[in-house]
Amino acid sequence: MDLLRSIVLGIIQGLTEFLPISSSAHLAIFPQLFGWEDPGAAYTAVVQIGTEVAVVLYFWRDIWTIASAWLRGLVSRKARQDPNWMMGWFIIIGSTPIVVFGLLLEDLIDRDFRNLWVMAVMLIGLGLLLGLAEKVGRKSTPIESLTMGHAILFGLAQSCAIVPGVSRSGATITMGLLLGYERQAATRYAFLLAIPAVLGAGIYKLKDIPGGENAYGTFPTIVGTLVSFAVGMAVIHWLLKYVSTHSYAPFVIYRVVLGLLVIGLLVFGILDPQIAA
Repeated sequence: MDLLRSIVLGIIQGLTEFLPISSSAHLAIFPQLFGWEDPGAAYTAVVQIGTEVAVVLYFWRDIWTIASAWLRGLVSRKARQDPNWMMGWFIIIGSTPIVVFGLLLEDLIDRDFRNLWVMAVMLIGLGLLLGLAEKVGRKSTPIESLTMGHAILFGLAQSCAIVPGVSRSGATITMGLLLGYERQAATRYAFLLAIPAVLGAGIYKLKDIPGGENAYGTFPTIVGTLVSFAVGMAVIHWLLKYVSTHSYAPFVIYRVVLGLLVIGLLVFGILDPQIAA
């Protein structure tokens, strides 16, 4: 049974990781709706490795170009003229806030933040903010115009995702739109910026999987991670095509409706707000 549940949650993870609707919130809400045990923060962190591996494979050319330019720039002044040298620094510096806050607030993330009231409010709040960004953002600046100041702002936005319900991609994309970046540019950068943080968090949490109180166990977690990889690869391809010609309005509506639904289920006692010990 744990294997089947992990497969279903792997599908949910793959579908929701890259859409600005919060995969961690969905992995907390849906087990309760199905009457399943909460898989726990460790399971959530590890299964996200599958979707991040999908990002690495999908963007491997971009990653190779940026990484090689950054490494060359460490030893060659001429190589530092390559814009990818600075892009490497932007990703490193932009990834720092979520690492720092994640380590400092680890206990809150694993316990206090894993509360459906918190997630419902974050779903609605970030959804409305995304809607505002979609409305007022110029959506005209290419990612090549990224500055160090904006990279720091992107990183601070991503760090808000330590609170389940915010959405890592949602927060980063929202910041990108507010800063005037093109939808596709903000989305691609959100994917690249998430790689160090999510892979690091997943590897760090691997130690909590065997025998973990709320985890499904090692083998089901591996299977769920593989499923999330396959589904995530398809979602990346679809989303990048979608945002080139469509707005984020449907995701805004979905977030608000889901948040209100969760609040309603909490008020009537159908859902338990505290989902982790």
